[in-house]
Amino acid sequence: MNADVRRAAEILRRGGLVAFPTETVYGLGADASRVTAVARLYQVKRRPLDHPVIIHFADAAGAFAWARDVSPAAKKLAAKFWPGPLTLILKKAPKVGGHVTGGQDTIGLRVPSHPVAQALLREFGGGIAAPSANRFGQVSPTTAGHVHQDLDKDVDLVLDGGPSEVGIESTIVDLAGDRPALLRPGKITVAQLEAVLDSPVLAKQPDSPRHSGDLERHYAPRTPARLVPTHEFDQEITKRKDKVAVLAFSRPDERVDYWLRMPREPQAYAQKLYAALRELDSAHCEMILIEAPPEAPEWAGVRDRLERATG
Repeated sequence: MNADVRRAAEILRRGGLVAFPTETVYGLGADASRVTAVARLYQVKRRPLDHPVIIHFADAAGAFAWARDVSPAAKKLAAKFWPGPLTLILKKAPKVGGHVTGGQDTIGLRVPSHPVAQALLREFGGGIAAPSANRFGQVSPTTAGHVHQDLDKDVDLVLDGGPSEVGIESTIVDLAGDRPALLRPGKITVAQLEAVLDSPVLAKQPDSPRHSGDLERHYAPRTPARLVPTHEFDQEITKRKDKVAVLAFSRPDERVDYWLRMPREPQAYAQKLYAALRELDSAHCEMILIEAPPEAPEWAGVRDRLERATG
């Protein structure tokens, strides 16, 4: 793997694209300091130019060098959760161009914990812009195989680090305003954030910065999908006349053409989610029915992804 990491870093230095594993999902990496490299990343992703990308670093010192006015709150969260599945939104440093911020005055910063991501970031020595390694708006990749399926020859190298452990994208916290605000839920919960900050974390505000994953429809399979409350699930199956695939907590139902049973524990569910959606998408059904998870705080990240996938 060391030779592959060195090769990947050299590709990035030349302005190429490298897909690499993180603990959340696989990222499509480009040298964040090179406008032409990031432009190619946007082109391959088919990503809107006003949609910012998260910049990844090996450590907090490298990340905070790309920000200004780093608050005590940012330092507390970094000390607790970095490396890990947390993105902090801060005011960008003057040296940071609008090509990675969607033209905004804020920047998303993250220090991933996956050992392959860490090795690459240390070998590269700078910031790597890395949204998920798939076409924009579609189901995120959690294996190297998913990346190959989605991007094929549009990426110069794919580093294989096995299945992603977390399985959904990072928690995003906005610290560029007067008070911390949660922009995207993930494995790290609001309760965990508030315990570190010893203060409330607001919900997303009307004037919050644009950020990764903030569209109403995102992380979506190609097959139309519906999120169905548990108490309506049996009735929904009964009335369907088309070919249906199901993602649910219960055992398979013989009335359904394709059924995947999911774990009842939120972290295990999150880890399997995107692979499950991809499998259901390949089942050649006309509709995917998804049993809604509980409305409990620990399920917030999963609910967010499912609501957007069915949006």
